[in-house]
Amino acid sequence: MTSSTTAPAPAWEAPLAGAPLDATVEIPGSKSLTNRLLVLAALADAPGTLRGALRSRDADLMIGALRALGAGIAEGDQPSTLHVTPGPVTGDTDIDTGLAGTVMRFLPPFAALADGPVRFDGDAAARVRPMLPVLAALHALGVTVHGPDGADEGELPAHLPFTVEGRGHVAGGAVDVDASQSSQFVSGLLLAAARFERGLTLRHIGATLPSLPHIEMTVATLRDVGVEVDDSRDGMWHVAPGPIAARDVRVEPDLSNAAPFLAAALVAGGTVRVPGWPTITTQPGAMVPELLERMGGTYTLADGVLSVTGTGAVHGIDVDLHAGGELAPTFAALAALADSPSRLRGIAHLRGHETDRLAALAREITRLGGQAEETRDGLVITPRPLRGDVVRTYEDHRMATSAALLGLRVPGVQVENVATTGKTLPGFTAMWQRMLGSDA
Repeated sequence: MTSSTTAPAPAWEAPLAGAPLDATVEIPGSKSLTNRLLVLAALADAPGTLRGALRSRDADLMIGALRALGAGIAEGDQPSTLHVTPGPVTGDTDIDTGLAGTVMRFLPPFAALADGPVRFDGDAAARVRPMLPVLAALHALGVTVHGPDGADEGELPAHLPFTVEGRGHVAGGAVDVDASQSSQFVSGLLLAAARFERGLTLRHIGATLPSLPHIEMTVATLRDVGVEVDDSRDGMWHVAPGPIAARDVRVEPDLSNAAPFLAAALVAGGTVRVPGWPTITTQPGAMVPELLERMGGTYTLADGVLSVTGTGAVHGIDVDLHAGGELAPTFAALAALADSPSRLRGIAHLRGHETDRLAALAREITRLGGQAEETRDGLVITPRPLRGDVVRTYEDHRMATSAALLGLRVPGVQVENVATTGKTLPGFTAMWQRMLGSDA
């Protein structure tokens, strides 16, 4: 018997910027909002619609998982319009989480409402991502959770794969959670909490709470569908039991996915515009314009269009990205091209993302000749002359987009597995080429 393997796709050669930019880039809907809104629509008291929803691997994994749990989800006149019909939460099903943190952390509390077991598993890289805090919280609420062999042997599973034994209802009550590794542990419990019989009082007991804007986003989306949430005390949330209203809602563009395109204006010079930029938002990407201004750009927001202009000069920065860690790869790339050192702080939790992002960023910037050193909670990046080489992405979409940013200035940068950008930004390479004024 012979076996065959599929050869990996050749690395994508990141294009150099040959001239200052003058581009308008349409950014698809926010992954974070799309997946929160999908969960709430599937738990609502009537059918609802999402318009401008992201269609990417992460969003499609969420759609597939919610269908497996009993929701009806159909496309409208275009793929980004999704009609969601709630149904009884059904068990005896399998959930493929892929590498999507929102699927693996948001859906176990949802699955606890099912009428039977729900088995979770995902990509090989997902099997090392931490899961214990949300599973321990469910266990404390009386939900049975065990490993794939059907027995926990006295210990709860800390990673995929695992099974949630749904019993059709969750009593709810009070629970403590250590969300130091990911705010998704809090958001996942809050999203399903209105369907718990007594609601939920959740207290964060960890030393730090990363990505607080993402929890604020969860609270805002809950309130938008009529759920009563009390977040008046730091590190505590109370969700009252009650119905979840159906909505017809438009999803904001993904501001974090806009970051590398806007940052390109600083690297190449010229102007990049992103339409649909909200004046008020809970997305961490709202930090991007001011951070780019600190690094040498200028920006304006008029009639919903954010414009960032640069001269090709990039300045170093000392910044706490605790509230927006997903922006770190973009700003690490800018820092490697800057005219002075940078320090990115408050991002220790990135060690538990799609990959250990701190180690990956330090390793790949060093591979290109730069100097990047890990600290306890971040990176110190000292600019050095860079050279072309293959940049590894570690199946991390933001590693790929940050490498493309470096390639605007450094000849010969090649991005391994650029297709990983399909996790949140399908068609990235074509969008990047169009920004530069050429077709892929």
